[in-house]
Amino acid sequence: MKEAARRNLRIDGQRLMGRIEALGRIGALAGGGVCRLALTDEDRQGRDLVVGWMRELGLDVAVDRLGNVMGVRPGREEGPPVIMGSHIDTVATGGLYDGALGVLAGLEVVNLLNDSDIETKRPVAVAFFTNEEGSRFHPDMMGSAVHQGLLDAEEVLATVGLDGAVLADDLARIGYAGEAPVGNMRAHAYVELHIEQGPVLDKEGVTIGAVTGVQGIFWTEYVIRGVDNHAGTTPMSDRHDAGHVAARLAVEARLAAMEAGPGQMATVGRMELRPGLTNVVPGEAVIRTDLRNIDGEGLAATQERLIAFLHEAAAKEGCTAEWRPLARFAPTPFDAGLVDLIERSAQDLGHSVKRMPSGAGHDAQMFASNCPTAMIFVPSKDGISHNTNEYTSPEDIEAGGNVLLRVLLETAE
Repeated sequence: MKEAARRNLRIDGQRLMGRIEALGRIGALAGGGVCRLALTDEDRQGRDLVVGWMRELGLDVAVDRLGNVMGVRPGREEGPPVIMGSHIDTVATGGLYDGALGVLAGLEVVNLLNDSDIETKRPVAVAFFTNEEGSRFHPDMMGSAVHQGLLDAEEVLATVGLDGAVLADDLARIGYAGEAPVGNMRAHAYVELHIEQGPVLDKEGVTIGAVTGVQGIFWTEYVIRGVDNHAGTTPMSDRHDAGHVAARLAVEARLAAMEAGPGQMATVGRMELRPGLTNVVPGEAVIRTDLRNIDGEGLAATQERLIAFLHEAAAKEGCTAEWRPLARFAPTPFDAGLVDLIERSAQDLGHSVKRMPSGAGHDAQMFASNCPTAMIFVPSKDGISHNTNEYTSPEDIEAGGNVLLRVLLETAE
């Protein structure tokens, strides 16, 4: 096919939306949204559907030991593929687009290549990775991290989820404990189309985000131990209240982020008080923080501030405290050449485009140290994601898919 004809190729937006809606019916929630937690029966059903589509498109499908799935379309030459991918697991109250868009847009690109009888020089692959969300098993981006050799497979397979499930057991139960090796697969390039999950593109009326990199992420768990005691007979001055220390730490996290400036994020997403009774002073508290920053030094400084505050506040209350890291991902810059290509492709297609960092973690950051990697963002209405009201218009989805197509065609040649 001549270059001019290739440049006129466009994906079938209706076909892509049909696949998004079909996958969205698996784990659908009353009133909208979807729940496909990693390695649940709903995840298995979603996997089966997507793998079925891969096989219908003639892809050579392989499943590795972590349940990561990759479908490969051969090229004129052998070698590492250009991978388009993301994930299909969701949070408990998720939307239809987070993760799924990147996988299903990749399938649509392959569908178009097949329909147009285009043979790329390099192999092309579509992949989805296990437990990107981290909602049942910590940490997030687990499957892609093992896939790229950044986490140990045996340790990850032994992970116990928040509901007590063992990851290896659930992989076997749903039939996705594959045999392909992990940790040594290298791509020619990796490109991920994703909804922004934030308000920037929607607010500014921009169609495409050319993502320059991903913020660093620190997840940390703090455990405070005091003395559980009677709420009515224990004087305030005699209490060793673990809950009070946890509450102070939560407030300090917010203050630290605000004082560090707009690039620093801090969230307390989980707090447990034990024994958890209204009329008992908590003797133990567990609190988890999520810190993010595109600046690695700033991220580390905020973490150090919280640890120092924890020990000071615990000592003042007569409690003990300890902490442990749950996840540590350094800020990840993306390949400058691929970012340029995304920007140029969007402009050639007549779309407005903005260079921007990602505030969320993505599978793409696991690839960035091993191959040229970049991401394409499309707007999230009102910046809403991880929410049943998550929405991206069909027009923006089609625009993102066509940018992905352009980038894939050039990179695979």
